Amino acid sequence: MKTLQDILNQRDLSALFQPIMDFSSGTFLGFEALIRGPADNPLHSPINLFGAARQQGLSLEIEMLCRQIVLESFAAQNLPGKLFLNVSQEALTHPSFKNGQTLTYLENLGIDPKRVIIEITENQPAFDFEGMRNALLHYRSMGFQIAIDDLGEGFSSLRLWSELRPEFVKVDMHFVQGVNADPLKQQFLRSIQSIALSSGTQVIAESIETAAEFRTIRDIGIACGQGNFIARPNHIPPLNPPVEVGCLINTNHHAEQPYSNARNVTVETILRYVEPVQPETEIEKIFANFSENKNVRAIPVVKNGRPVGLINRYEFVDSLAQPYRRELLGKKPCADMMNAAPLLVEKSTLIHELSGFLSESEIRHFTDGFIITEQGRYIGIGTGQDLLREITKAQIETARYANPLTLLPGNVPINEHIEYLLQSGKSFAVCYGDLDNFKPFNDVCGYRKGDELIQFTARLLSNVCDPVHDFIGHIGGDDFILILQSPDWEQRCDRALSAFAHTSAALFDKDHRSIGGYLTGDRHGRIVHHPLPTLSIGVVWVNPELFSSHHEVAEAATVAKKMAKQKPGNSLFIERRRLHQHEVAEKQPEIAGAYYG
Repeated sequence: MKTLQDILNQRDLSALFQPIMDFSSGTFLGFEALIRGPADNPLHSPINLFGAARQQGLSLEIEMLCRQIVLESFAAQNLPGKLFLNVSQEALTHPSFKNGQTLTYLENLGIDPKRVIIEITENQPAFDFEGMRNALLHYRSMGFQIAIDDLGEGFSSLRLWSELRPEFVKVDMHFVQGVNADPLKQQFLRSIQSIALSSGTQVIAESIETAAEFRTIRDIGIACGQGNFIARPNHIPPLNPPVEVGCLINTNHHAEQPYSNARNVTVETILRYVEPVQPETEIEKIFANFSENKNVRAIPVVKNGRPVGLINRYEFVDSLAQPYRRELLGKKPCADMMNAAPLLVEKSTLIHELSGFLSESEIRHFTDGFIITEQGRYIGIGTGQDLLREITKAQIETARYANPLTLLPGNVPINEHIEYLLQSGKSFAVCYGDLDNFKPFNDVCGYRKGDELIQFTARLLSNVCDPVHDFIGHIGGDDFILILQSPDWEQRCDRALSAFAHTSAALFDKDHRSIGGYLTGDRHGRIVHHPLPTLSIGVVWVNPELFSSHHEVAEAATVAKKMAKQKPGNSLFIERRRLHQHEVAEKQPEIAGAYYG
């Protein structure tokens, strides 16, 4: 088992990054860096790691190594946004930190200090308060920003906030977890938010674990959030929030992904026409209508073509079942018994959006149903039951064509998506990703490790896709297709290759890493060396004027992938010959393709 000194000597630490979400934009502000020790070792846990370091008097050495590992990984993955760098109070006031070592290291890695936030935590009493305060002011003068962690856990952080005016404060998890059901915690967060507004500070709510906590914190007005509900810490963090989180921000962007699932199905699919009534229609006639039509659950009330209310069968009948109610109310207008604030849904609304809304709104919208309109005019009604049926149908259809190992869309939805974009007249990049030297890795290490590498690659490639604009599919085996409409599609491919090169080593045994591959015997008894797996991506830019079907696109992408695999290592080949002449001139004139190692 490795000792702490072994870890220091071998630099055997790894960095994880957890995204921090900006609620106002629905995007990631940056990433907090976390550290882990060697796997299968008690020192893997950061609590054990730093506890052992304190006991052995190696705290500063471990913290400096952590800082280097984090910065190297952040730079290697070319992560966007800000980096929240945890710094202990002891290290903050130590001369070795103050003399500019970190600043020099940043310059060597090409990281602007303005992108780095020094996150100071109150994990031990602040004995040298003035020294810590002066140190933070010194780092701010060099371009760093400041964050105070675990606000509310201790007292000196409140004093620091008052005197230092940090750019960010992080609220302790105690005040976040369960906040949706605790009015006192909600009041605490409102008070913190009020102070933040007056001091020019952004509040970050840590440890958000549920959608209910997320919504409560968002509604209070907190600027940013972090937690497993948004994204878990990962060696290769996602660059965009998951769809289910993005929907809670009420963004107006929708992914153009018309493959076989609920994403392209609109509310019009579940429309049922029910003859509407006027607000003046007598209650007795509504009763007769329900009596004659046993399957009608609700009757819309419409005036001049526009819906003004909805009458629910069960509420209506229950009300009239009371003694003498029919006799007393029979001649009165039905407007007296209608829901005057029904849910109105345009027919073009996607059903997955409506489902998300209904999950957060009053239960009566689901049980009563909703009125479907076209440009505000009544055309029919829908029910929660019909909505669930359609969503379930779409999910079954999606699962039918999903790859069982990665659960990514398979060949059929890939082809459908390409055909849809071609018919829509949209240009896009098709990226064919393939693992090099996968078979010998699978043969030597076993199918379980092979599956692990494929799932790792699937997560990596998914993380570089923008869920709003891009699509990822899994053809099978170690082959993946990315259909990218993001303007920075080329940078996303570069980021995927960089991330694979920097993080995939963790999947390989130490002995295999030391020789850069595997030694196996061939059929003639000779020892053959196989390199470690790498990732190749071949890209073809698809202009609908030059391609007539997904078959042609697939052939061109296959050729580009073969070109990428001709070069050893992690490589990217972009086929540019099909670009328009002016696009070629703008990017790389007279060059048909380009390799990226």
